[in-house]
Amino acid sequence: MTQVGEGHETAADEAGPVMTFGAPTVGEILAERYQLEEHVNNDSAGRQVWRGIDVILRRPVAVVLRYPGGESAAEMLQAAVDASRVIHPNLVGVYDAIDEGTRAYVVREWVDGEALREFVTREGPLDPARATAIAHAIADALVAVHATDMVHGNVHPGTTLIADDGRVVLADARADSADSIESDVRAVGGILYYALTAHWPHAEVGASALPDANRNGDGTISTPRQVRAGVPAYLDDLTVDLLDKSIAPPAADALTAELARLDAAVDEDYEEAGPLRFTQGNGAEPVRSTRKIVVGVAALVVIALIGLVFGIRAISNSGKEQSTESTQSGAIEPGKQGATDTGNSGGGPQGDPKKVALTASSVRIVDPPKGERNDTGEAGLTVDDSKETGWETQRFQNQSNFGNLKPGMGVLINLGQPRHVTEIRVEASAPGVAMDIRTGASDPGDTSAGDDEIVKSFKKMGDSDTGRTDGTTTILPADATQTYQYVMVFLSDLPAADDGEGGYKVKITNIEVYATD
Repeated sequence: MTQVGEGHETAADEAGPVMTFGAPTVGEILAERYQLEEHVNNDSAGRQVWRGIDVILRRPVAVVLRYPGGESAAEMLQAAVDASRVIHPNLVGVYDAIDEGTRAYVVREWVDGEALREFVTREGPLDPARATAIAHAIADALVAVHATDMVHGNVHPGTTLIADDGRVVLADARADSADSIESDVRAVGGILYYALTAHWPHAEVGASALPDANRNGDGTISTPRQVRAGVPAYLDDLTVDLLDKSIAPPAADALTAELARLDAAVDEDYEEAGPLRFTQGNGAEPVRSTRKIVVGVAALVVIALIGLVFGIRAISNSGKEQSTESTQSGAIEPGKQGATDTGNSGGGPQGDPKKVALTASSVRIVDPPKGERNDTGEAGLTVDDSKETGWETQRFQNQSNFGNLKPGMGVLINLGQPRHVTEIRVEASAPGVAMDIRTGASDPGDTSAGDDEIVKSFKKMGDSDTGRTDGTTTILPADATQTYQYVMVFLSDLPAADDGEGGYKVKITNIEVYATD
């Protein structure tokens, strides 16, 4: 059962649960559209949470009612309006916000599943891989929120929903003046701590309070590795650093990239994914304890000195051998250079390319201005390794270049960290798609403005433009001498629709990225 609105209280909720007058009943229709089906629970602020039906669109919805409406509900309604502007697969969609004076209510996406707090209460602490995946999804959602200059303000096990289909979504944004982007990012550390230990690192009071963390005599919380066995050291460090207010937290996109790296490692060898490294451009890796730094630096100095000694000896011996061979064989004439191996001269790493593990949170649809952004949730279907599913463009009746309405559309891929990409393979439902690879420094946000910025700032990668492909499988070569974290498969021209109904459209069924690291 969906649980929403169970995070911290805002200033408007400090007086405790609000009084209810004229409580709604099963079957009642609000705003001539939303029929109440079942009272699920009351949240920590005393608001009623109902499962309902949108009788017009015939879809399930969650309805959160507050009594009374008016000024006391203004913060809740404004938060809902702000949240409705951010569309992301890891954020609960907000459909409506209505103030009737005597009551106010917000209508949201209904998620079949349960909150993280109920899931952990029933199942106990999660394994590190599962905890990482959940934190990754929440951090990715915050990137989208922060890109709009918003603060979520309510990242909590009660607002982190685990859907029956495995999707992780964040609900109930309700920030107040005490919340900030920094507190949002630190809250991801709280989610990690709770998922790994089943305890919340911030003391709570009340009937619905989460179990408090184990604490030392001075009030310092025990680290996850002190609470339970099996937590990797770098995941322990990441969690504690995010909660430590003496350490500046990374930006949400840098945290997402680090968690994506750890999340992707699950498909290979999770235990060897460390050490922690933030890939942000505006800050350094979090400062570790002095003892760790001193020991680490000392070890590196010793290793460097040993390597230097052996390196000098190796170069000296190599020079002598080469001089002897050259003199004896006469293969290299005086004044001429010998042949050199240029296979890796561009700086790219050696090794066989491997498929990069991608998840739904690694990709999103880019639909520049004049786009309706109706395809946002379909990006994940291009990386699920199924040719039966995929992202299908809209049908454009008049011209194959997206009706001459926009330069094209694309699938933006966050590789989690800079990688030496060798190629991208794209499966389409029909031949004749014009596409290329484009790269940029970051994802400015899953919004119309963000999509516009991507199309303007991302540059085409070398000679990746294939023109129109003849088959349904397209292999787009990449420049492996450079590293890229953000790459986009961009479609600029569509084939004729193959369903006999005219117009132009295509379905991208699968995207695979190959890299040497």
